[in-house]
Formats: sequence, structure tokens, C-alpha cells
Amino acid sequence: MATENPHSQQNSNPQISLYYQTRAAHHAVVTSDWLAQAQAAVGRHPEDAVSDNSSAGGEESGNGFSVIDEFNNWRKQPDLAEAVAAIRALASVIRSSQATTMMELEIELKKASDSLKSWDTTSISLTAGCDLFMRYVTRTSALEYEDFNSAKSRLLERAERFGEISYKARKIIAMLSQEFIFDGCTILVHGFSRVVLEVLRTAAQNKKLFRVLCTEGRPDRTGLRLSNELAKLDVPVKLLIDSAVAYSMDEVDMVFVGADGVVESGGIINMMGTYQIALVAKSMNKPVYVAAESYKFARLYPLDQKDMVPALRPIDFGVPIPSKVEVETSARDYTPPQYLTFLFTDLGVLSPSVVSDELIQLYL
Repeated sequence: MATENPHSQQNSNPQISLYYQTRAAHHAVVTSDWLAQAQAAVGRHPEDAVSDNSSAGGEESGNGFSVIDEFNNWRKQPDLAEAVAAIRALASVIRSSQATTMMELEIELKKASDSLKSWDTTSISLTAGCDLFMRYVTRTSALEYEDFNSAKSRLLERAERFGEISYKARKIIAMLSQEFIFDGCTILVHGFSRVVLEVLRTAAQNKKLFRVLCTEGRPDRTGLRLSNELAKLDVPVKLLIDSAVAYSMDEVDMVFVGADGVVESGGIINMMGTYQIALVAKSMNKPVYVAAESYKFARLYPLDQKDMVPALRPIDFGVPIPSKVEVETSARDYTPPQYLTFLFTDLGVLSPSVVSDELIQLYL
């Protein structure tokens, strides 16, 4: 029997999050003028050329096209977010579709979206990205009045535009955050977040003088990866064990974290340990900033830490653990909005209380 590609199959154990298993392996406050300036500063990137290259692969669809395979091809790019990879894959579904009516195409697209969401049901950004894609792409009454080929072209155009918007979100967020990073400041970060890294990289490129305290990010030690990236940028960085956050908080001027998902309350779901960092920061009057793309805005409203789909990850303590000892393997926690100061998004700089309004606009 042939061996299946482990990346092309659905998660055989939904209790263990594929997102966290593969993550380590992958290399209204703002003015309209400010937002426009940030968006204008975002140009076309060399990586965008990959979109052109993928078109050729999509033409060979037929019965052999697999949205999961296409998704995993995009995921091979270490700097491409999982949700953006899904959005690119869904655009390829439209491009390679052999449907002859809009109804058939929309059904095909819906099935592809459901397949991607079921690939890892614990990934908030993957589900939110697929849902937002479906709404953005199909939300046009003009499709009802055009011939099929024109409608399909319009659909593909909207799909590719949504992919571009999502891809450039990280750069826009980095630009918007610069006003909050001042010379001489010390920033605490938790684990590895590509959008937080982009924020810090942009600050370094702007010749701002700052230092960073990185938590280790156990158990996958993602903070080690971030500290290595910052060292390459010649940014002064200090690595902390996770339990040293309160001890070091008096050195900190601000906290910057990413998010797996932004929920309706204005709170965030993120890597385990984010909540306790926010609690310590709040008690010591330190601002907590969240950097998150709008495709991570999810229609969720957790009431407490257990009111979430479990995302578990294996933990290796380096020594044998007796079978009678229970091990907490939850990969993320929920930080309520009262512990957050601002959210930096590609929609602007938002206070937590504004998030629900933005979610309504996104999902209309």
C-alpha cells in the first residue's frame, strides 16, 4: 500500500492541533490620513510572483485537482500565513473549475472551503479566513445578471484581490504600529508571531532604538526562533524563561503579542501564556498591544478559558512522566478585552470595544 503524504490528509486526531504540530517546522484611534499613508506604503512584494506561478498548476485541475494539496503547496512558504495559503488555494479552485453554471461553481467552492476547514478544526484563522473569503468573493449582485464566463472572471478577480489584501495585511499593520514604538523603549513579546516580527523589523529598519524581551515560549520554544530573527536584525534582545515575566515586567514599556483569533468580545485567543502576561501587565499599568490581521476575526464569543474548541499539543518534559500524572496540553488561552489596550489590524488601530462593530461589517 502506498504511503500517504501526511500533509495532504485530514487531521486523524482532531484533539491534537495540526496547526501547532506544524507551526514550529515552518521556517478608531487612527486617522484616515494615517491609514491611507500606511496602505500606500505597501507595494508589490517579490513573493507575489508565486501567485502567477500557481496559475499554471491550477490549470491541470480536472478530477485530479485537490484543494488540500494546493493549500499545502502554498504552506511551504515559511512567511505565508495559513489563512492566506487557504485563500490562495480557494482562488485556484475557481481558476481550475470545470463547472458550467454559477450554482455548480459556488457548490464546488463551498465544498473546497469545508474541506480546508476540516483539515484542522482547531485553527481559528483557517476557519475565519475561509468564511471571509466566501463572503467577500460571492457578495456581489452583479453575478446574477452576467453570462457564466463573465461571472466566473468576476469571481476570480475578487478572489485574487482578497488574496492580495490578506497578504499585504502584515505590512499595513507594521506601518500603523510605528507611532507607538519610541526610542529607548523595551518591548516584551511572547512566542513567535510573524506579524509581530514584521512590526519589530519595520521599527529596526526605521532606525528606532529599542530592546526586546522574548519569552522562551514553551513547549515548542518559539521564542527562541524570534530571538534569533531579532539578533539577525541587530536588535538588542534578552531571552526569558516563561515564568520570569512578572520578575521582568518593571523593565518593560509595552507588550506586543500576536493572535490566533480575535473574537467578538474584543478579546483574543493566542498561544498559552498570553493571558497571564496580560494580567501581569495590567496590574503594573503596562499597555498590551495585539497585532492581528483581519482574516483572524472570528465569530466566536468564549465566556471562559474552557469555552473554546480544544487545541492540544504533545509536551515533552525530557523525563518520563508517570501515567497517573495528568499533563495540561492545551495550546492556547483566551485573554479578555479588559486586559488589552489596542489591536493593530489592517483595518486600523482599534480599541477592543470596536472589534464587534468591525466583525459585523466583515461578515455582512
